[in-house]
Amino acid sequence: MIPGLALDIYEEADRNAMSDAMDVMVAAFDPAFGEAWTLPQLAGVMMMPGTWLTIAHVDATPFGFALVRSVLDECELLLLAVAPLWRGRGVGETLLRDSLVTARRKGIISMNLEVRATNNAVRLYEKTGFEYVHRRPGYYRGNDGQLYDALSFRLDMRM
Repeated sequence: MIPGLALDIYEEADRNAMSDAMDVMVAAFDPAFGEAWTLPQLAGVMMMPGTWLTIAHVDATPFGFALVRSVLDECELLLLAVAPLWRGRGVGETLLRDSLVTARRKGIISMNLEVRATNNAVRLYEKTGFEYVHRRPGYYRGNDGQLYDALSFRLDMRM
């Protein structure tokens, strides 16, 4: 664990939190895949009921975030990102597990997610207990026009 690691949860659009998430997103998402969101996209989702954004930071330095949206008793992990210099230190797993705790506290019984098949995060999701649901061939189009499969995962949190 990283000494001084703090997680802050935002359930409403917060300009500073969204700015922190955007800084991490720019660093974390390879532009070749075209997966990074824009600030208007992030702000739009943050306006929806049932959405929360968790920022991981030490002091004033943000280096990871998770974005989750819930509807009734299900939720979807929309984004999980860790800045490259902070990877391999358990930040992604901490954010994911915290998102699951928050979801359970809200009465949510399942979490879904979708991820590019070639994304290293697939190992984290499997390790955390997410089960493979299906593959969508050629679902994502990278900025170079190349197509990538999407994998859908689900975690039943009643177990």
